[in-house]
Amino acid sequence: MTSIKGQAPDTAQAPEDPTKTDVPAASEAGGKLTLAEILELFAGGRLPLRFTAYDGSSAGPPDAALGIELKTPRGTTYLATGRGDLGLARAYIAGDLEIHGVHPGDPYELLKALADELVFRMPPPRAMAHIVRSIGVEHLRPIAPPPQEVPPRWRRVAEGLRHSKSRDAEAIHHHYDVSNTFYEWVLGPSMTYTCACYPRPDASLDEAQENKYRLVFEKLRLKPGDRLLDVGCGWGGMVRYAARRGVRAIGVTLSREQTSWAQHAIAEEGLADLAEVRFGDYRDIRDDGFDAVSSIGLLEHIGVRNYPSYFRFLQSRLRAGGLLLNHCITRPDNRSEPSTRGFIDRYVFPDGELTGSGRIIREAQDVGLEVLHEENLRPHYALTLRDWCANLVEHWEDAVAEVGLPTAKVWGLYMAGSRLAFETGGIQLHQVLAVNPDDRGDVGDLPLRPWWTP
Repeated sequence: MTSIKGQAPDTAQAPEDPTKTDVPAASEAGGKLTLAEILELFAGGRLPLRFTAYDGSSAGPPDAALGIELKTPRGTTYLATGRGDLGLARAYIAGDLEIHGVHPGDPYELLKALADELVFRMPPPRAMAHIVRSIGVEHLRPIAPPPQEVPPRWRRVAEGLRHSKSRDAEAIHHHYDVSNTFYEWVLGPSMTYTCACYPRPDASLDEAQENKYRLVFEKLRLKPGDRLLDVGCGWGGMVRYAARRGVRAIGVTLSREQTSWAQHAIAEEGLADLAEVRFGDYRDIRDDGFDAVSSIGLLEHIGVRNYPSYFRFLQSRLRAGGLLLNHCITRPDNRSEPSTRGFIDRYVFPDGELTGSGRIIREAQDVGLEVLHEENLRPHYALTLRDWCANLVEHWEDAVAEVGLPTAKVWGLYMAGSRLAFETGGIQLHQVLAVNPDDRGDVGDLPLRPWWTP
């Protein structure tokens, strides 16, 4: 989804201040710098929180409400060898770095303080040489990362080419087959792992998720007797919502855990006559003639170069005049490199790719779909992540027992960091509604103006 801002020396660099000394005065004689002194050099002496280290050094306000504690030499190696946010994530997940003043299930306030107030700069060459000598060459040699980390992209070729069926299946397994019980605690009763739509700022998470499904249902103009295909259906939330309203719905997911949970929920609700969730790749769906197709949170896993084939396939499943709704995370522009990097790619969404809503609309139009409407639900995703973090905090002990402390910490870090990125506009959430015209360009009896309740 996003990288955590401002947490490593190779992120944003402030202009060098010529009035500042290259090296702390206490170390001018050639002695080693302490870890706290090294951090202050990178931070320009402006630390918004308390930092303490295993070498006995400290920096930052003594009375700060928030703090970071570097506990082991291994943590120093992770920080020194991991680019961007990856080094900090490795040290934190491995237990070599602890955070203070926030709950590990929701470290939002600490991440916000870092993003708002901490800007790393590259020290001058003389200071860098002193830093390297102080750290020691042994800490500049990469070591094995925590076992929760997937290999870099270039080493994933054993799982197939990027966005091949086999490699997509492995990426989905890594993220979605954690534990259905764990997801129940984080997501709540709706078991919906996509952006909710809050009818009011004080609405509950479950109310907001129900409202999201209502919005998708209305945009697709579904009515009893219609047929819906939901690709990347998760735990079947959209499928079951539509089936309760008389729509025949088929969902497909690459996660076995999701398939099992959804099939059980369909049976429990007595919806088997109308609802079906299949385990498999959406590209293997042979049914066609659907009145509508929904894709809620799948495009992030498709790969930008595969957008044309993705939209052509979904179009081929629709009848003439049928509607498609694509709901996905986007970048705020259409120029940025689509591949995710660092912590998100290695711990959360392997092979995930994001681009701007303009690129998505262009690709849909280029296969012949007619785009009718698009909207940005960015603030809603920040609220959704806030509520997911609150659920994780509430069920923290059970979550740790279920998936282990390192994995639980990954989720707290990832969701809190993503909330911050949605709040600041680093990423967005767009819904794009399109229709499949017939050969003459006819789109049926669509109303002249939007027909759904906002």
